[in-house]
Amino acid sequence: MARSYWLMKSEPNKYSWDDLVKDGSTYWDGVRNYEARNNLQAMKVGDLALYYHSNEGKEVVGIAQIARESYPDPTTDDDRWVVVDVEPVVPLAAPVTLADIKAEPALADINLVRRGRLSVVPIARLEFQRILRMGKTKLPTPAGAAKKRARKQASASRR
Repeated sequence: MARSYWLMKSEPNKYSWDDLVKDGSTYWDGVRNYEARNNLQAMKVGDLALYYHSNEGKEVVGIAQIARESYPDPTTDDDRWVVVDVEPVVPLAAPVTLADIKAEPALADINLVRRGRLSVVPIARLEFQRILRMGKTKLPTPAGAAKKRARKQASASRR
């Protein structure tokens, strides 16, 4: 099955990229818009998401991976709302600002701009790849990611 690509917004003063890296994973909660909720429900394990700092910074700062598909939002009793689990993959070597994105003709139709009020939007594979190039970032290879996890586990077991 083909991987899908997303953009997820978070205010850095509420939950920043650095918070995600420090925590190692989190559930993506607080979505209270039906279209954004439907996007969460469409996410599959292994999908990739651009991590966008909204309000402050207004820039893509990292790449996260969907680690668990949608389940009921534990922060509410209202069963209409869901969360997904995300984990960090890699920070962007150079953050890509909203101004950079708007100035790039290849990104003229990106949902970040077209559907700017939504906190979770799908993006095209080519848009995702273009932002990675703009951010001077390459995805780690699966073998490289496995080695990194093994080093992290070995380090944790020595403590």
